Amino acid sequence: MATNSGGFLVVTTTHDDEDKARALAAEVVRARLAACAQVYRIRSVYWWDGEVQDAAEWRTDFKTRAELLDELTEFIGARHDYDTPEVVAVPMVAGSAAYLEWVRAETDRP
Repeated sequence: MATNSGGFLVVTTTHDDEDKARALAAEVVRARLAACAQVYRIRSVYWWDGEVQDAAEWRTDFKTRAELLDELTEFIGARHDYDTPEVVAVPMVAGSAAYLEWVRAETDRP
C-alpha cells in the first residue's frame, strides 16, 4: 500500500438518469480527465426548492489526479443538466502503488 503523496482524488457527481451518467463517465475517461469512472444507483435525500426531496440518482465516481480537478469540474459543469451539479472531491489517503501509477499513466495526456 502506498500513501497518496501524488495527489490523487475521487471526484463524485450525480445524475437523474443512468444513460446520462454513463455518457458523462465515458466522455471524461475519453478526455483523459480520469482513469476510470464507476456508475451506480443511489437514493438521495436533499433540500431543494424549499423542501426535502427524495430521489433515485446515479452516482459517478471518477479516479483522477488533483491537478486535473479544475478542468474536470469545468468539464462536468459544461455537460450537466442539473442547475447545481454535485462535484465533490475527496483525497485518496492511500492505494496500491500499482493502481495509483495506473491512474497517473491513464490521465497523462500528450
